[in-house]
Amino acid sequence: MVAIAIWAAPADAQERSSVVVFENVRIFDGTHPQLSAPSSVLIRGNVIERISTGSIPTDRGADTKIIAGGGRVLMPGLIDAHWHATLVRSTPAQLLSSDIGYSTLLAGAEATATLMRGFTSVRDMGGPAFALKRAIDDGVLPGPRIYPSGAVITISGGHGDFRELTDLPRTTGGTLSRVEQLGASAVADSPDEVRKRAREQLMQGASQIKLTAGGGVASPFSPLEVTTFTEAELRAAVEAATDWGTYVATHAYTVSAIQRSIAAGVKVIEHGHLMDEATARLMAEKGVWLSTQPFVDLGGAKLLPAAQQQQMMQVVSGTDTIYGYVKKYKIKTAFGTDILFSPALAERQGQGIVDLTRWFTPAEALAMATSANGELLALSGLRNPYPGRLGVVEEGALADLIIVDGNPLDDINLVADPAAKFLIIMKDGVIYKNAIFR
Repeated sequence: MVAIAIWAAPADAQERSSVVVFENVRIFDGTHPQLSAPSSVLIRGNVIERISTGSIPTDRGADTKIIAGGGRVLMPGLIDAHWHATLVRSTPAQLLSSDIGYSTLLAGAEATATLMRGFTSVRDMGGPAFALKRAIDDGVLPGPRIYPSGAVITISGGHGDFRELTDLPRTTGGTLSRVEQLGASAVADSPDEVRKRAREQLMQGASQIKLTAGGGVASPFSPLEVTTFTEAELRAAVEAATDWGTYVATHAYTVSAIQRSIAAGVKVIEHGHLMDEATARLMAEKGVWLSTQPFVDLGGAKLLPAAQQQQMMQVVSGTDTIYGYVKKYKIKTAFGTDILFSPALAERQGQGIVDLTRWFTPAEALAMATSANGELLALSGLRNPYPGRLGVVEEGALADLIIVDGNPLDDINLVADPAAKFLIIMKDGVIYKNAIFR
């Protein structure tokens, strides 16, 4: 028998078969807290066609691949609902330099690494990811499915406005800052400007629109506690997105930013760590999604100035409270990591799922990173770039799958060691990693 090694070759060099059958696997389907009985799963093209506890007959021709699971666990591909595909490996200085080509190549390398960690889909919450998404979809390089937001829309002085004070004032029609030129953020200071910037992102292929409704940790001029867009400005973005069949998500930590967002019709709150109980109850009543992160330490903020580290500690201090509200009010909750400018943290992407088990069972944590996140991705409606069910192992779902060496329901730490423990990684019916002997 020959071991098939891990590689990161162009997509056309991956294992492609018209039919793939996984035999003798126990399934975590993304929703139920128990594994299935030993089963077989047939994938035809990019869709799960049949799941059976008995054998599945096939013609076993040259274009059929049979993989003996050996009783291992088959689960959905992981999903990161708050990722920044183009902002992970570059430093801020590299990103802002004139040599954007180097940053783009770094983003491509990181996309392949993201897929090889088992994250078969990401919801990109700000950055110039349109070209990267196209390259992945066209098979130029391996990477996850990307649900792009495009440029983060912010106000003058808001979270995402990285202009220098020497760039002020900017008159109507004035020169765009480097961050805006790159498509990482867009400054808008009226309902009409917001509407225009939102439509520009939709024109480029955004699956959802993101605005910053309050301050952020990395903001040079926007303190954490400020509220930024007016309700009318937020509503303009919501109207534009709704007209295109999708939704708006807002970066919002505080009560004021969250409640104003909800009043304007925003469907998803990103972060939310400083909300109070009344706001949590409101989110549950309105069916608003919470896309949040299990921040348990300073993370990448260790590299920021002391004042911004203190802001990050404020956020971390709210993590335990927010997950308490999630459980008490059954808020629809997605999992994401929000890793910026740190390839070292990116290598530990799966550790975020492990961290969730401070508040949830391993099955609940995995469900959040698979089926719940898949439900959130589907919220993009008409702008969904990959129609079909994601985050589940069900007949008719898209074939994004992982075979794990061990049972993650018993040992959640397995998902934090993908190089050793993820033996097969499949996206869209294509096997990108196969480390099973056969």
